[in-house]
Amino acid sequence: MPNHTVLSVSQLNRYIKSLFEQNLQLKDVFIRGEISNFKGQYASGHFYFTLKDKDASVKVVMFRNYASHVRFTPENGMTVLVRGEVGVYDRDGVYQIYCREMQPDGIGDLSLAFEQLKKKLSEEGLFDSAHKKPIPPFPQVIGIITAKTGAALQDMLNILRRRYPSVVVLVRSVLVQGEKSAADLCAAVRQMDELGLCDLLIIGRGGGSLEDLWSFNDEALACEIFRCRTPIISAVGHEVDFTICDFVADLRAPTPSAAAELAVPDKKDLQFQLFSYERQMAQKIESRIQVLETQFGRHKRIHDSLSMRLSALQTKLEGYQNHQALRSPYYTVEQAQARIEEQAARLNALMPVRLEREEARLGKAAGILDSLSPFKVMARGFSVVTMKGKTISSAGQIKAGDRVTIRLTDGTVPAQILQGGKESE
Repeated sequence: MPNHTVLSVSQLNRYIKSLFEQNLQLKDVFIRGEISNFKGQYASGHFYFTLKDKDASVKVVMFRNYASHVRFTPENGMTVLVRGEVGVYDRDGVYQIYCREMQPDGIGDLSLAFEQLKKKLSEEGLFDSAHKKPIPPFPQVIGIITAKTGAALQDMLNILRRRYPSVVVLVRSVLVQGEKSAADLCAAVRQMDELGLCDLLIIGRGGGSLEDLWSFNDEALACEIFRCRTPIISAVGHEVDFTICDFVADLRAPTPSAAAELAVPDKKDLQFQLFSYERQMAQKIESRIQVLETQFGRHKRIHDSLSMRLSALQTKLEGYQNHQALRSPYYTVEQAQARIEEQAARLNALMPVRLEREEARLGKAAGILDSLSPFKVMARGFSVVTMKGKTISSAGQIKAGDRVTIRLTDGTVPAQILQGGKESE
């Protein structure tokens, strides 16, 4: 092979690399593919992965200065669009894509980053309702974190003055978009909370594109709001706009103007409530007065009745005080003794007459009783026959062999019946 030029491996790789570099079409290519073998955990900050479809694959490298601008987290299996330059890594002799830009296929990189951060913070519990602080019903001092030149601030101030003129408003002017805005918002939330002067904070801005509102999707800002001890209302963009700030705040308002309305009560409503309370109080007082008047009337009638009874008792007591017995008890005792002696004399006079009368009545009754006594009859020769305690008054009541008792005037004689008797016809 003396007539052929012999190249080293390095020379060959450098030659092929130069061919790639001279091809202008390979300087700026767009490629769609699925990520695999993703390695983005190096301290250098570079991304290394493979981009593939169903038939082929190609290696991709994305250096840190480009990778730092990727807003979402690349994952294996994700279909992406990459933009970059096709070149040769001459050490290994392989070609690869040097990626400058990358975005999800079919969805914007910001939208994907939003969904990824939303899922991450939700899993960490930053959106849980248990951590939400109640909004004070009557805040005395409200802090507003927004751009001082924005129309949103003027709208909120006008509404707060109209609805609740007594509230004090402290404004912390911040950047609401741009590279430094997220850090400025974090510092504002931390400063306003540490001051401890505000009962409530409102953080927000007017409407804009997703890019304009992106500072309110910052993870550090979400953590700062979560740690804030002062209740916070999020008021970012329009009603259709949602940010991470909305989910982690204690209350989400669809617009800055709505936040001002949610932050304070309307003085007209308060005046109406006070009027209603005043009317209810007057009705209750009137009703209470009527009840007390009724009770007073009842108590007065009782008092009058007791007064009459007391007056009667006093009159009676005066009568007792004037009674002879109370004025001279010895006189009363003498009168009672005289009545007792009079009654005793009458009793002594009537007693013999009464005894004589009763003795006569007793003698007459004894004579009648004696004439009816069975013993008088038996004294004339009659007797009484009994059997087993029962008086025998008929011959048919006994038969031969019966044992009977015969009662005579001076005693009883047992006897036995020898022959049954017959009743006389």
